[in-house]
Amino acid sequence: MGIYSSLAELESKGQPVALAIVIKARGSVPRHARSKMLIYPDGSVEGTIGGGEMEGLVIKNALQALSDGKSRLLHYNFRDPVAGDPGVCGGEIDVYVEPIQPKPTLVVFGIGHVGQAVVHLAHWAGFRVIAADDREEFATLEKAPEAIRVLHCSLAQLPEEIDISDQTYVVLTTRNVEIDVEGLPALVDTPAAYLGVIGSRRRWETAAARLVEAGFSEEKIRRIKSPMGLEINAETPEEIALSILSEIIMLRRGGSGEEMAHDPVNLGKIKHDPSTFVNSED
Repeated sequence: MGIYSSLAELESKGQPVALAIVIKARGSVPRHARSKMLIYPDGSVEGTIGGGEMEGLVIKNALQALSDGKSRLLHYNFRDPVAGDPGVCGGEIDVYVEPIQPKPTLVVFGIGHVGQAVVHLAHWAGFRVIAADDREEFATLEKAPEAIRVLHCSLAQLPEEIDISDQTYVVLTTRNVEIDVEGLPALVDTPAAYLGVIGSRRRWETAAARLVEAGFSEEKIRRIKSPMGLEINAETPEEIALSILSEIIMLRRGGSGEEMAHDPVNLGKIKHDPSTFVNSED
């Protein structure tokens, strides 16, 4: 499989990888410009940019790039190993390393009215969406056409069906406490970035009490967001979906959820400047 085919497959599966490309080579070097290599999170590679000590240094930098999300431009000389050069060929090489993080995945369990609205809005917002339901008649592409996968399984089976990582946001638009209590134990110890449950405060207090009786710690209870979403007095399924996605985006981006409206002081002292009133994103 070629580099680009592998990249396409990794994107479809939502898996991260780093791409290293030789962008400039001068003199005698192991590989020349446009040579490429993929570096996986476990340190394994596909392709090569020259092997040896230089390639090992690139792999190390690529793993750091996957960790911090920052691209790197690396320069290596091949002259003096005593000075730290990774070879003695006599040339120079520049390698660009780009971490390729997949789109975040949003999993919706419960494809009723609210679940369908969450699937639609999450897809529009750029998430990879997986939908699931324990009811066969709801677990269909007709109910969730924007989802990349639709699963028919119980909530407890969900971690067996999909890979839940720290880039996975799990939204439970379930229909009763029984489903939550039975399924949450299988989800709470996963590395999911978000685990939210729909419902009123009373419903969540009931579910939480039963989970504590079953041995849940306070730490595990607090890991679950319920009622999920931001308080916007949402009523319709679409408004509730907007509330849920707003909370997820806020947490993902490090927002505060506060109003952004600005009330400038000393309005009378502001001189008229047409450029002040140009519609801008700044």
